[in-house]
Order: sequence, then C-alpha cells, then structure tokens
Amino acid sequence: MARIVVLDDVMDAGILIKKILEKKGHEVFPFTEEEEAINFIEKNQVDLVILDIKLKKMTGVEVLEDIKKKSPDIKAIMLTGYPTIDTARQAMSLGAEEYCVKPIEKQELEEKVASVLGS
Repeated sequence: MARIVVLDDVMDAGILIKKILEKKGHEVFPFTEEEEAINFIEKNQVDLVILDIKLKKMTGVEVLEDIKKKSPDIKAIMLTGYPTIDTARQAMSLGAEEYCVKPIEKQELEEKVASVLGS
C-alpha cells in the first residue's frame, strides 16, 4: 500500500485522515508544520501528499510547488474549507490530481485516494 503525508494546520484533521486511510492499509504521516512535512518528504519515499490549502506559514499551493520541484512524480490531493476557482486552478496547474472540499466524507476520501494511486 501507499505511504501518505497529510499536511493540515489542524492536527485533528490529519489524525482523522490517518485513521481512515490506515484502515485501507496505507502508512500515513500527519503533520501540522510545513517545514517538517517538506523535510520528511525529502528524506523518505512518499507516494501521495494530502495538503490543506490554508496552512500556518505557507499555502498548500506553495508547499505543492516546493514538493513538485524536488519530487515531480509525487501525487497530490488538495483539501480546502474555502474553495475558490483560482486556488483549484492553481493547484491543478502545479500537478495536483484532486481537489476536495472539507469536511471530506470518509467514502469520498477513500475513493479519491484509490483513484489517484491507481488502485
């Protein structure tokens, strides 16, 4: 199964996603700090990142741009509680495979992760 990094400014959101995806057999690493998540991704094999758009110091789009420069093949799903056409367009142009609106349903999360990972 996949190794997945979740970056959300709210740890409870990351832990919820971790619980849902671990039941599907994935290994999930939740983070609330952008630098910690980016450092982890640089040092470890990661198949998928799930990024919240609103973070503490950077936006999810900025994090995605940074990650894609170093790991162009990494898959990404963007999450937001504040959807706009602009952020969706920006995220997709940087290579995000999916864009989800929070609160995300368990089934929708499982389906989108499976779809992005091709499983």
